[in-house]
Amino acid sequence: MKPHIKLPEFFNAASGSLTAGVISDTHGVVTPEALRALQGVDVILHAGDIDTMAVLDDLKRIAPVIAVRGNMDRGHWASLLFETEIIDTGGGLLYILHDLSRLDLEPVSSGIRIVIHGHTHHASDDIKDTVRFLNPGSASRPRYGESPSLMKLHISRTVVSPEFIQLP
Repeated sequence: MKPHIKLPEFFNAASGSLTAGVISDTHGVVTPEALRALQGVDVILHAGDIDTMAVLDDLKRIAPVIAVRGNMDRGHWASLLFETEIIDTGGGLLYILHDLSRLDLEPVSSGIRIVIHGHTHHASDDIKDTVRFLNPGSASRPRYGESPSLMKLHISRTVVSPEFIQLP
């Protein structure tokens, strides 16, 4: 496994917690509603299909961004992104990738508590073999008549709680 990004550096010292904004499948657009919903987060996790560097630049104005490359992310800027990231939350490991069908490890035996993914444009929260699989949906181009969505992930040393946010 590759080195972990350590989230504790983003933790609020007083509360011992942080809030991560989780977004995916922006496809070149970050709406004003999405930007407003992400205000105040400590870090932003983008699960791919970003499409342009401008999206990451917009998000970086709010908080530091950890992003993975999706199947629509091409060009020099995208080559700087990994296909996966492993994040140490201080209380467990979180794994981010774009397309869940490309999961390249066995989460339980790898010590992964949470897998964040995108690709389907469908928000979901599933538990399989003690691992929580979270998809924030698409913040700009949802499918199946769904509303655009993203997620806030409230993380303490022992608890991770997702909050799904539907955007207008």
